[in-house]
Amino acid sequence: MTTTLAPPVPMGKAAVGALGMLAVATGALESVVTPTLPLLQRELDMSPAEGALLSIVLLITGALVTPVAGKFGDRYGGKRVLIRLMAVVCAGGLVSALAPNLPVLLLGQILQGAMVGALPLSFILVRRHLPAGESKVAIGVVSGLFVGGGMAGTLSAGPVAEGLSRHWMFALPTIAVIGATVLVNRLMPHDPPGRPGDAGVDWPGLVLLSGTLVTLMLVLALAPGMGSRPLVLGALIVVLAAFVTGWTAVERRAASPMVDLRLLARPEVWKSCVLTFVICVGTSVPVHLVPQLFAVPADEYGFGASATEIGFFLLPGAVAASLAGPIGGLGARRYGSRAVVTAGIVIMAAALISLAAVHTEVRHLVVGKALIALANGLCVTALVTSTATSVDQSDTGIATSLVLVTRVIGFAVGVQVSGALLTAGTPSGSDVPAESAFVTGFVIAGAVTALSLLVARTMSKGVKE
Repeated sequence: MTTTLAPPVPMGKAAVGALGMLAVATGALESVVTPTLPLLQRELDMSPAEGALLSIVLLITGALVTPVAGKFGDRYGGKRVLIRLMAVVCAGGLVSALAPNLPVLLLGQILQGAMVGALPLSFILVRRHLPAGESKVAIGVVSGLFVGGGMAGTLSAGPVAEGLSRHWMFALPTIAVIGATVLVNRLMPHDPPGRPGDAGVDWPGLVLLSGTLVTLMLVLALAPGMGSRPLVLGALIVVLAAFVTGWTAVERRAASPMVDLRLLARPEVWKSCVLTFVICVGTSVPVHLVPQLFAVPADEYGFGASATEIGFFLLPGAVAASLAGPIGGLGARRYGSRAVVTAGIVIMAAALISLAAVHTEVRHLVVGKALIALANGLCVTALVTSTATSVDQSDTGIATSLVLVTRVIGFAVGVQVSGALLTAGTPSGSDVPAESAFVTGFVIAGAVTALSLLVARTMSKGVKE
């Protein structure tokens, strides 16, 4: 006999709002380290290498947890896994807030990395409890609020750390995450497991996938500083290749694979991953370069802006990023995902090339950064929406997780390329990179982004509502 599962209870606006609050809170908690890294290095007496480790450990654990969370959410129910994941995140936030030294802070960041898995779990819940058209808008809202929360954390972390202490810059968003998690638990209807008849967890696939992602993130993080140690970099690349080969072989034979390679081979999934990677590389270059250009001394070619001024200059970009998610969701619903992605790519490529040509006034950078933030939000939201609604409901979590992991990798690659360009462009004995290093970075990012149109034009138009 087969068991017929009851249809899921419809999701109310209050539940969508609770997911949105959770997205804002987790986005803010995720972003507090980057703008305050110099302060943390001073207070905790960290070396530059230790500072680099602190800045990437959350991304590493996030890349690891996201596909696992998506798979478990598909199998055991999105709400059930989300609440447990947020318990780990809250514990990590509290550990970071109370950390007296670097090892404890690293532990807190490792636990906080679980927050990256919240987005695919949110998409599972939205997909199961809302009709297709409404789910696109809801996914856009949640994605946009996560991005907006990240920008809010970036802007507020410095003033909070300087005005109160570094402990409070972790504590305040953690309190918000706890409150939002309680609301989600109370307001979100329970969703049934997606595949009650599945075999057990694919532990070999999980271990090999984890090794692949961790090794890949380490290669990206350490590559720029390994010019004098090519053997170490070569060994990491060999280990990465071994993990990928082993994982592929195991997944092909598994009865219930961690990632169904047939799913990854579907055009709507792999195209979304490729586009997300390229677009996030293009986005992360100005994310890294624009604040650096603001801080270049005014007697050189920059503006000598303080940390507070830089935060103010980036505020329009934060607003644009938070609006892009809902706009992207509405656009995908009305015009189809391909049209939204194409428009976003054109806007981003034009803004990047414009920044390379004209960056002599603050308003040039403010407007350019805002347009790039808007375009990135439009593209990523449309791609996640397209992926989430083009696969079976039982595959929503793992499919969107693949896109989100690609987003993390794309940002890591773009930041490392930007850092390498600035390092190479800094004359000996000087702390100020040559202006040509910034121009080169913007041109490369613009060209790479423009090339993604070749893939975007092959996308299906997407369902219009």
